[in-house]
Amino acid sequence: MLSTRFSNGESRASRAEKENPLPYRAPGSPGHSRQQFLSGKPIRYYRPKGSADIRHLIDEGFQAFNAGRLSEACAIFTEKMLDPKNDTTIGLTVAGAMTPAGLGGCVIEMMDRGLIDFVISTGANLYHDLHYALNFTLRRGSPFVDDRELYEDGVIRIYDVLFPADVLLQTDAYLRDFLVRSGLDEAISTADFHYRLGIDLLERFPGCEEHSVVARAARLGVPLYTSSPGDSSIGSRFMIDPNLDVNEVCAIVLAGKRNGCVILGGGSPKNFYLQAQPTLWEIYGIAKGGNDYFIQITTDQVVFGGLSGATPAEAVSWGKVNPGVLPDTVVAYCDSTVAFPLFCEYAVGAPNGRRQRKELVHKRAQLVAALTREAKAAQDKKLELKTEK
Repeated sequence: MLSTRFSNGESRASRAEKENPLPYRAPGSPGHSRQQFLSGKPIRYYRPKGSADIRHLIDEGFQAFNAGRLSEACAIFTEKMLDPKNDTTIGLTVAGAMTPAGLGGCVIEMMDRGLIDFVISTGANLYHDLHYALNFTLRRGSPFVDDRELYEDGVIRIYDVLFPADVLLQTDAYLRDFLVRSGLDEAISTADFHYRLGIDLLERFPGCEEHSVVARAARLGVPLYTSSPGDSSIGSRFMIDPNLDVNEVCAIVLAGKRNGCVILGGGSPKNFYLQAQPTLWEIYGIAKGGNDYFIQITTDQVVFGGLSGATPAEAVSWGKVNPGVLPDTVVAYCDSTVAFPLFCEYAVGAPNGRRQRKELVHKRAQLVAALTREAKAAQDKKLELKTEK
């Protein structure tokens, strides 16, 4: 096809592409512009500092109803789960658009301080985290804009978070390039993949670990799992073996002196974490006994019957939670974008607000080997008892 050239040698196609970087979309209609929609303040990763005022508010002001439950969650986490003598292995599960909302900074601070040992997230959260690593900008906006106009102008909306659609294209381009350079040609666990991805980010974009959960986790040795790799562009061009993820998470849980979780939202990350305990006794024949601590922040209700709203009491019937520890479980019915920063401020400022990091990403092989040995021993004992009968 012939292309008209302007006096500076630029083609009409090139100029059109600059004016409209998403040529498969309409160029927009009069009366609005991309600049208008993207004029809000940039969303930054907020890092909690351990505010004494917030600790005082939660201790003294959050006294009843869901404020009381959040206060209870803060107390269970800091006084029990973080108590050095309990040596609790703590998993954080993340559902909902937390990284686009700037909550990745809270996760980074908690990882830095050794307050969470591994993370299970939706694939989308880890994908959107890459925008920050690659220095793209997501902006505050309004949930009441006309989405038809956003579409015309090439703007993506996550409720009130707005950003150019080409951010997705450029993030996808980086991922495709990484996958080619990585030479991945075999099935791997999601923790292995995210560790390799994080190392690549650290090498190619020095300093990005200040703004990226994926990069920071690789530096600190924190495993990042996703229960849903196919729900983002990350999961589109390589092979994940979910059995590896299941084995690794079960091995981490088995190795823990005590086990506890902090659950944001619910969804598949919640179930993926909690299934480790019944998997140990159902599949491997190892009676671990269920989680010792359970904290959930969610807006989901138990009456609708979904997993996201299922209570820790219900989880007892599955062997997911130890029946003797229900006083050390709590559900706070709050929006995670409100409650989690408060929870993290409280934890960071607590006397137990720093622990030695476990760096579990480097211990996965030995932990899985220990799981294999214990499972074999349990199977041998079962066969021996059967033979005696």
